[in-house]
Amino acid sequence: MMKQILFSGVIGLFLTLVGTPLLIKLLARKGYGQYIRDDGPREHASKRGTPTMGGIAFILATVAAYFLSKIITGYAPSYSGLLVLGLMCGMGLVGFLDDYIKIVKRRSLGLRAKAKMAGQLIVGISFAVLALQFQDARGNAPASTKLSFITDFGWSIGPVLFVVWALFMILAMSNGVNLTDGLDGLATGASVLVFGAYTFIGVWQFQESCANDQTLTNPVACYEVRDPLDLAVIASALMGACLGFLWWNTSPAKIFMGDTGSLALGGVLTGLAILSRTELLVAIMGGLFVLITMSVVIQVGSFRLTGRRVFRMAPLQHHFELKGWSEVLVVVRFWIIQGICVIVGLGLFYAGWAADK
Repeated sequence: MMKQILFSGVIGLFLTLVGTPLLIKLLARKGYGQYIRDDGPREHASKRGTPTMGGIAFILATVAAYFLSKIITGYAPSYSGLLVLGLMCGMGLVGFLDDYIKIVKRRSLGLRAKAKMAGQLIVGISFAVLALQFQDARGNAPASTKLSFITDFGWSIGPVLFVVWALFMILAMSNGVNLTDGLDGLATGASVLVFGAYTFIGVWQFQESCANDQTLTNPVACYEVRDPLDLAVIASALMGACLGFLWWNTSPAKIFMGDTGSLALGGVLTGLAILSRTELLVAIMGGLFVLITMSVVIQVGSFRLTGRRVFRMAPLQHHFELKGWSEVLVVVRFWIIQGICVIVGLGLFYAGWAADK
C-alpha cells in the first residue's frame, strides 16, 4: 500500500518538471504575464510580463499523480481523497478566474470582491457539508464535528458551526498562501515542507489507526481518521508536484503560480488538516503563512488606528526587501523559519502520541 505514496510523489515531480516548461511557452505565446505593483521594491519591475497562472501545472500534476498511483497499484480512490482534490480544484478555479480577468481582461483587481468571496464560499461550503457524509464501517465520516489539534478533543460543535469553522480555515489559509506568494519560490518551497510533513502524518496515522487495532485495548492511543493513507498519497503528490514546479519558480522565476496556485494550495492544505484531524496543528506547521498574514493585519490595523505603519511594506517579506535584503536571502531565511515550524509541529504531533502511549 505504501507504493501509492512513492508513485504519487515521483509522478507528481516528473509531470511538473516536464509539463511546466510547456505551460510557460503556452502562456508566454498568449501574453499572459504577471502584473507588478508600482509601489513594490524596484527590483520587481523586471518581473513584469513573466507568465503566471502556473498553479495549473501542479494542480493537474497532483490530480494525475493521485489517479495514476491508484491505477498502477490497483487501489480505489477514497472519499477523503476525492474531497481534498475537489477542494483544491475548486479553489484553484476561483483563483484561475481571478488571474484570467486580471491578465486577459486587463482589470487589475481581477474578480470583484463579492464574486471572489462567493466562489470561495460555494467551494468551501460544498467541501464542509460533504466531508460530514460518507461514513465508513466504523461510523467515521471524512471530517469530525469536534475541534482537533493532534487529534479530536472536546465536545462536538455541531454541523453548522463546523461548516463555519471549516470556511474560516479555508479562507484564512488560502489568503495566507496568497500573501506569501510574493517572492520567487517562497510559497512553493514553504508548501513543499508542509506537504512533506503531512505525508509523514498520514503514514503514521495509517500505521496507528484504530481500524488496525482489533482489540482496542487502548483506543486513546490510536487515530480515528477515515482514510489516512489516501491523505498521505495526496500530500506526497503535492510535495512532488510543488518540488518540480519550484525548479522553474525559483529565482529568477520563469513562471508564477498566481492566485490559481496559491488559493489551491491554501485550500488543499486546509483540507488535509481537517480530514487528518489536525486543524489547529496546521497553524503551527504552516507558521510562515500565519506570520505573513499577521503582518498584513498588524499593518492595516496600525495604519487605521494611528495613521502609522509598523513595517516599511506588507506583507512581511517586502519589508525585509526594502531594508536591503536580497530576494534570495529573504526566501532562504523564510524557508528556514518554515522548516522550524514544521519540525515543531511534527514534534508536538509525536509528543501527543507518545504521551497517550
